[in-house]
Amino acid sequence: MTDRRSRTRRTLFERESELVTVDEALERLTDPGPDAGGGLLALSGPAGLGKTTLLAEVRRRALARSCTLLAARGGEQEQAQPFHVARQLIQPQLAGRPESELRETLGSWFAIVGPALGLCAPGQGAPPDPQGLRDGLDWVLTHLTVQRPPVVLVLDDAHWGDPESLEWLAAFAPRAEHLALLIVVAYRPDELPAHAESFRTLPGRAGQRPLTLAPLSADAVSTLVREAVGDHAEDAFCQEAWAVTTGNPFEAVELSARVRAKGLDPTSASAPLLRDLAAAQRGDGLVARLHSLGPSTVRFAWACSVLGTAVPREIAARVAGLGAEEATDATGRLRDARILSTPAEGDAGGLDFVHPLIATSLYRAIPDALRVALHGKTAQAVVDAGLGPSAAARHLMETQPENDPWVVRVLRQAAAENLRAGAPEAARRQLARALQEPPDFDERAAVLYELGCASLLTEPANTVNHLTAALDEPIEDDALRQGIVIRLAQVLSHSDHLAEASSLLAAEIPHTQDARARLRLQSEQFMWDAFNAAEPDSPARSRRLAKLADHLTGRDLTERYVIGLRAWDACLRGEPVEIVLHHADRVLRTPFSWAYADRGFEVPVLVAMVHMYADRPGRAEELFEAGTAEFERQGWHGAHLSFAYSLRAYIRYRRGRLVEAEELARAGLRLAERVGRRTPVHWYAIAILVTTLIARGRVDEAWALAREHEYGEPFPAAVVFPDSQTVYAELLLALGDRKAAAAELEAVDRRLTPRGIQNPAWCPWRLHLARAVAPDDPVRARNLAGEAVRRARAFGAPSAVGQALRVAAEVAPPEDRVPLLTEAVALLETSPAAYELAGALAALGRELRDPDVLTRALLTSRACGAVGLTASLTDLLLELGGALPYGSDPEDEPTPEELRAGEDSVRGDTEPAGPELAALCRKLGTDPSGLSDALAAFARGASRAGAGTGSGRQPIGPR
Repeated sequence: MTDRRSRTRRTLFERESELVTVDEALERLTDPGPDAGGGLLALSGPAGLGKTTLLAEVRRRALARSCTLLAARGGEQEQAQPFHVARQLIQPQLAGRPESELRETLGSWFAIVGPALGLCAPGQGAPPDPQGLRDGLDWVLTHLTVQRPPVVLVLDDAHWGDPESLEWLAAFAPRAEHLALLIVVAYRPDELPAHAESFRTLPGRAGQRPLTLAPLSADAVSTLVREAVGDHAEDAFCQEAWAVTTGNPFEAVELSARVRAKGLDPTSASAPLLRDLAAAQRGDGLVARLHSLGPSTVRFAWACSVLGTAVPREIAARVAGLGAEEATDATGRLRDARILSTPAEGDAGGLDFVHPLIATSLYRAIPDALRVALHGKTAQAVVDAGLGPSAAARHLMETQPENDPWVVRVLRQAAAENLRAGAPEAARRQLARALQEPPDFDERAAVLYELGCASLLTEPANTVNHLTAALDEPIEDDALRQGIVIRLAQVLSHSDHLAEASSLLAAEIPHTQDARARLRLQSEQFMWDAFNAAEPDSPARSRRLAKLADHLTGRDLTERYVIGLRAWDACLRGEPVEIVLHHADRVLRTPFSWAYADRGFEVPVLVAMVHMYADRPGRAEELFEAGTAEFERQGWHGAHLSFAYSLRAYIRYRRGRLVEAEELARAGLRLAERVGRRTPVHWYAIAILVTTLIARGRVDEAWALAREHEYGEPFPAAVVFPDSQTVYAELLLALGDRKAAAAELEAVDRRLTPRGIQNPAWCPWRLHLARAVAPDDPVRARNLAGEAVRRARAFGAPSAVGQALRVAAEVAPPEDRVPLLTEAVALLETSPAAYELAGALAALGRELRDPDVLTRALLTSRACGAVGLTASLTDLLLELGGALPYGSDPEDEPTPEELRAGEDSVRGDTEPAGPELAALCRKLGTDPSGLSDALAAFARGASRAGAGTGSGRQPIGPR
């Protein structure tokens, strides 16, 4: 213990305040009490100020407290190697286990994070998206922390970490406060990359900013020198040592070692010699000192600087052109010169430089042409050693193009590995370099295609350029050409250029000789045309699609995709629901995946959605649950999962389960925000959430959401459901701006009617327009509503007909309203559309002034979570002298404790959680966000009931 403490004092000068902070953080981490928790601790300072030494002490103190230690170090030469840091952190905790045990430990995350962490080879299926992979890494680190608490994660030289690892860890760091996890990172502030900027700005648990290390004082350097050379060192000598090292701890330690090695007398007379000794530790002086060790040692040191950290001696020897004995001798000379450090006996680690400053100086001192040649030689040695193409690729990135097919092949292999492992940006860089080599003439199109696939998520515009260039190349492989065309059409469509996508496919189809390949291209064209809101001749396309699909048997995936598109088209056009479901059932007769590697997920989504419009929401939800599970298994946590959550929210909305719909819609929006605003997935998320909020009676909140997310003109070129412009008009109508709403809805008419999209179940624009123009032009309003009723009856879904009849009654003469509403209620009672039923019952109750019907409406509305409708029905029912239904069943009556919890939550006295609050929300048919309105409605009913309505319930009294 004494030796360890003295060693700490010798090597950690003037770091007492930093160590106090470390001890406080470790104390919190290991505290068994309620204040325990982790956090982030960042150490910042220029090179040589002792960050690594301080981190070594952090590791020692963490182990002394029985913490699990995860450690990694960034490397200047390894920055381009994806997940280099993540592998160092996590792989030692999991490596060496049999695959069966790893699968059991990681569960569904195994296939997602395994390739990134080097635990398994990448699969052949579609890769995870970057967000899904980060979520998987989050889970693994959280799981390790929970299983082996407390955990201390130490990252040295974070400024040299690979982007994939740093982006993940920087995003994860704020969670550490809520886990038994302390993250300690050290970096040079002037070299920290943009993707790790949060390490600079994230406060720790107690609000600390990064601890900035300062140079040592003259007294500290004097103490350090005297510990190395003896107490007899004169003050002038020590003062000069401080001056020439500027208080840099690394330089001061190295200078002291050089003084001792040379036997220099530490007197004032020797002080002038210190400047030359210090210069020999860096830059040209270090290089000159290296050359004095002999040519073979120089070559070996250069080879090590090219290889980076944890250098395998055998590979370094091969790169340097040395035999085993020569390499051993060179290692000894470099160790004695304090340039290289070697692993302890029995340690399997490789060689490392004593300090990164030395590695950087030596690497930059290699003549340019020789450095390039060494990287090329290293790449070959790495491949021959069995370390794989990914390890070789970072060296090939540093070489000059030489038209070498081997280089192209290795870079393509590395890119394929990285793409499947979830590192598309690394794959993109490697393929761009392969293109510069350049590849052979007949290989160029394939490289351009792979480059387009790699840049699809991050650079869609460049993807278009790469794939367009690939098509300009002579391509003998028909399958490759088809793949390029399909992928180019996909990226054009996702970039809102659907007409260009269709034209591309249309131009390719006549030149495709193989019938099955031609059908595949036709299916892609039909799909993107279906999503094109500005398609010039939609009816003609529908006729072609029907003629083709009606003769297909569904024998393969392509045929089933065509049939699925036929089902969707029939739904949009309002063909009888029996026809729509017939085609949908043909698609689903055999298992139908949502995650085929070479196809989009659009058609499976469309097939699921036609079940919703056809009043089969249960079947739609079954399909979405299966599809969502596939997305999660694939690690698709970006646009795919956002679509799934948002559209599941829409299904819940159509079923009248508005509280659940809002929760899912908000989850979809959170994921959509990761993808980007005004993208297709963002339009879907906002439209569905706005629709749900309107139904819940929170119109002002819906408007604020629309303004925040710039929801309005210009609307997307792609078809979105619910239709974005129609939802925007519905919002305007709910706000009372009838004229603006009518203008938007007339624009919807001009857009959809020429396309033959006439089904009010899909887009009820006629119904909204009827309501908008009714006060000024009641005849037109009735005609619009009548046409909507006719088309809804032609489609045949009870929910669509019931909704149309309800609006028709709203704009009809008073004497015609009751029959229309009576039929609407009868139809809606047979449908799953509970919110529409509540609206129809409410309208019928108002017309009849019937408390019993209004009571049914109130119960239905409350069950749906339609807070606004519930409040208005409460007032009307009380106005008519009816008893509110809260007390009809004692179990539905809010208890005083529940009411107090609700009042406290509304005032902000408590967090919106707890069993009492959950029970109150259930009984009032709301959630915490709508609790204020629901309590107000209940209070109005309670006070009036207590005044003589006969309910027997007392009003809410003082606490």
